[in-house]
Amino acid sequence: MNVKKLILRIAVPIGVFAMMGIFASPAEAKGLEQETVFSAVDTVWVLIAAFLVFFMQCGFGFLEAGFVRSKNVVNIMAENIMDTTATTVGFIIAGFGLMFGSGNAFFGTEWFFLQGMPDVYPGLTIPILAFFFFQFAFSAAASTIASGLMAERTDFRADLIYSFFTGLLIYPIFGHWVWGGGWLAELGFTDFAGSSVVHLVGALIGLAGTIVLGKRKDKEFGGETIRGHNMPLAALGTFILWLGWFGFNPGSQLAADPEAIALITVTTDFAATTGAIVAMLLSFAHTKKWDPGMAMNGCLGGLVAITAPCAFVTPMAALVIGIIAGAIVYYGTALMEIVRIDDPVGAFPVHGLNGIFGILAVGIWGTDGLGLLHGGGFTQLGIQALGILACIAFVFPTAYVLFQVIKRTVGLRVTPEVETTGIDLVYHGIGSYPEFVE
Repeated sequence: MNVKKLILRIAVPIGVFAMMGIFASPAEAKGLEQETVFSAVDTVWVLIAAFLVFFMQCGFGFLEAGFVRSKNVVNIMAENIMDTTATTVGFIIAGFGLMFGSGNAFFGTEWFFLQGMPDVYPGLTIPILAFFFFQFAFSAAASTIASGLMAERTDFRADLIYSFFTGLLIYPIFGHWVWGGGWLAELGFTDFAGSSVVHLVGALIGLAGTIVLGKRKDKEFGGETIRGHNMPLAALGTFILWLGWFGFNPGSQLAADPEAIALITVTTDFAATTGAIVAMLLSFAHTKKWDPGMAMNGCLGGLVAITAPCAFVTPMAALVIGIIAGAIVYYGTALMEIVRIDDPVGAFPVHGLNGIFGILAVGIWGTDGLGLLHGGGFTQLGIQALGILACIAFVFPTAYVLFQVIKRTVGLRVTPEVETTGIDLVYHGIGSYPEFVE
């Protein structure tokens, strides 16, 4: 560091504090100084957490790329990139305002195109743009979850359209009900970091999409399970997502509260751990094979399940939640085959079924009189169940209509010839492994 920079780094803070002393009493100056420091620390913490959540897009991309066939890897990565951008545009235009702007019990009516916002988000210490970026990263995750359910057969234009409307309308309206002061929030519905708002919403959008799409050609007549082509790539995606969850859940505290974020970090990790173990053990018990893909999804299922209750349960309860989540992933994956719904990456058992379980877990294991096992009775559990029903009743039909409209206009599914050849070469002009493709 040169002398000029050193002088500036010393002089600027001294000047600021001197100005405080000129224009405020000593007590006021101390209060202003503490408030500034708290705001700065909270802002840095929330933004670092937001960067981790944004990095989860890379994790989703690698996970899904590993779980699809080699002829569709470029496509799934392109979808993950453009899901993020399309959702961003929708969230800027109206999504953020619908979700967090003042309005009524069902949607906000201000801050469209990010206009008219205050400098600091009400009730917090952080700038509203920092809060916006954190929430945008969540909205992008919801649309990316859906892409996994619809992989290997979705038209690229259709992917852009549904991602845009996810960020514009579907995600923010339900989000307003829970996090924007809407009617579910007023009832006391509790979802700390998004088991329903992010994961169940994304899974329901994807479920509607895959039902409208139909099964992949190789699965239409009861074909065998199509295995992913690259487990190392999927494993890398899993570890990136696991890391990103340490921004996803602790960051939702929206302040650098040491005790709170330490508890949330530990409960998050514990649920992921037991989720992976149980899913792997169940796989071996039923097939005599140690299935790494099942362990990866079991880990993610545990993370989804702990997302809603992470701030309200003990570490030991988190271990139990992860155990149950791992079982839900294993048997939920088998259930998808039984009901003949084609879910290439196992996204619905992970994000949908465990999103539901995570919401219920708040009403079961929540401490301090919140959950059934800690003196809360059935009231909170009933409110949590109502929130699940509300999410399903709004998101699934809305997404289903959206996909039907897309199907009848620009087209939802690629042609059978494209599906057979692979989407990569036809739509993107390049494959992931050109050395092995004529």
